[in-house]
Amino acid sequence: MATLRTILIGMLLCLTAWVTPASAALQNHSHADLKGQDFSNTNLVGGVFLSAEMHDANFSNTDLTGAIFTKGVLLRANLQGADLTNSLVDQATLDEADLTNAILTGATMTRTRFFGTKVTGADFTDALIDRSQVKLLCTVAAGTNPKTGVDTKESLGC
Repeated sequence: MATLRTILIGMLLCLTAWVTPASAALQNHSHADLKGQDFSNTNLVGGVFLSAEMHDANFSNTDLTGAIFTKGVLLRANLQGADLTNSLVDQATLDEADLTNAILTGATMTRTRFFGTKVTGADFTDALIDRSQVKLLCTVAAGTNPKTGVDTKESLGC
């Protein structure tokens, strides 16, 4: 019985190592000072940016699918064309950020601030956003996302 358990555990560890990307450990930027950093055109799928300071950071055209930005400060961050599908951006600050042509489908963005945020061409389909912030975003929403073909106002339910 112990031998069978050892074999099963070994197989599970091998499978985990095979499925988990080698760079996963490098994508944990929790509590980091990332002000002004350039992450443009990179693959940060599943990256963790918990409580990170990302003022003026550049995430343009970056794949951030499933990334976690809980309590992150993205003041004036460039997220143009970024893919934040199914990401967790709750309790974050996106004031004056640029979400032009970003894809935020299925993102959870509760208790997140969007004051002065640019959202032209952004796709918020099925994103979870506080009503007060949706109301704010609807005042500046315009355009159609070039990749998904979805109208920004429609995706917000304006």
